[in-house]
Amino acid sequence: MADSKNTTVTVLGLGAMGQALATAFVKGDRPTTVWNRTPGKDADLVAAGATGAATVREAVLASEVIVAVLLDHASVHQTLDPVAAELTDRRLINLTTTSPEESRELAAWAAGHGIDYLDGGIMAVPPMIGQPGASILYSGSQQVFEDSREILELAAAADYFGADAGLASTYDFALLTNMYAMFGGFFQGAALLSKSGVSASDFAPRAVAWVTAMAQLIPAYAGVIDAGTYTTDVLQDLDFHKSAIDAIVRANRDAAVSPEFIAPIKNLLDRQIADGNGKAAFERTIEELR
Repeated sequence: MADSKNTTVTVLGLGAMGQALATAFVKGDRPTTVWNRTPGKDADLVAAGATGAATVREAVLASEVIVAVLLDHASVHQTLDPVAAELTDRRLINLTTTSPEESRELAAWAAGHGIDYLDGGIMAVPPMIGQPGASILYSGSQQVFEDSREILELAAAADYFGADAGLASTYDFALLTNMYAMFGGFFQGAALLSKSGVSASDFAPRAVAWVTAMAQLIPAYAGVIDAGTYTTDVLQDLDFHKSAIDAIVRANRDAAVSPEFIAPIKNLLDRQIADGNGKAAFERTIEELR
């Protein structure tokens, strides 16, 4: 049944993200039930209009749509295995951070119990939920996605990636990899500059401008990777990048800064050049990863 104003939703897990999601549903005038393993976390939500459930079973039976925002894959099973029978014919949407294979395992578990399953990867921090810029990626049951879309979009922009329940998680982890590498690069650069008396706050605006400009090259890199042709007619081949990375590593060591964020890139370049690929384009580095 498609979503309507009367569609009931339960949120299992009231950490910072669970509370943010439940708040968005309450503000969207959806009948919302909440449950948390540790009692007492539902007080503000109940005061705002949610219904607190004393047990998981009570919480599941209260709603058509069940949103799990728990600690990890194991906690999903610990919470839901005892109420699998009650979940039958309900829409289960798992927003717990789980690996792609764990998401696929949960989808198979759900199918074995007659539970309609949708998996999601949250591309936002809790304060972003319900605000422009928040995004949640979904895969699994398209029917659950379409029927629940109006509820889901109360929390964040919703994008569907197909029936493979692990695909949203894969996108999530790939994007988080971009994020951590970006922040790590900033930390490395800020550490180096700190040895010259430059504060991280002074460095930040230049870092943002530089990273923003360089991000515009990603589509061109993607085209080269998809074509699989790593020849280059420009000077900035792997030999060139090795020279630059080697100098950066030396600069950090000379300043008594650990080069730990940049060193793995040096290792990738060194391996490729040792194998005779020094004249290939920098994009060939992906082949060392896969």
